[in-house]
Amino acid sequence: MLRRLILAPTLVAAVMAAGCSEDPVPEPTPDPVVISETFSGTVTVNGAFTHPFTVTRAGAVTAQVTALAPDDTITLGVALGTWNGIACQVVIASDAAKLSSTVPGTATAPGALCVRLYDVGGLAAATTYDVKVDHY
Repeated sequence: MLRRLILAPTLVAAVMAAGCSEDPVPEPTPDPVVISETFSGTVTVNGAFTHPFTVTRAGAVTAQVTALAPDDTITLGVALGTWNGIACQVVIASDAAKLSSTVPGTATAPGALCVRLYDVGGLAAATTYDVKVDHY
């Protein structure tokens, strides 16, 4: 009987100690890294140019016109879309983009996307451009 009295408190203490253990602390996930890509090209009168790129995770995608020449006051169309290997299927567009204009979008999953620059009817001559695309 004495043996049962000694084992009972020991067993209770062991169960209580096991119930008080801390939950494991989850490892912090690193912040996603923004990838910036700059594309350059030339849009001709009534023309367009498409640049495909790949996103590695869902998140914000922006396209910003960073240079136009010879006339940095012209208006172009800028679109973001999905790249099917042949064409840019436009999802969001601005037909009134100027120097420093930004077109914002969201990638819902990793995959092939594209940025397309095009004449909206205002070009009198071929125009060179730089467009910066930020994505994850």
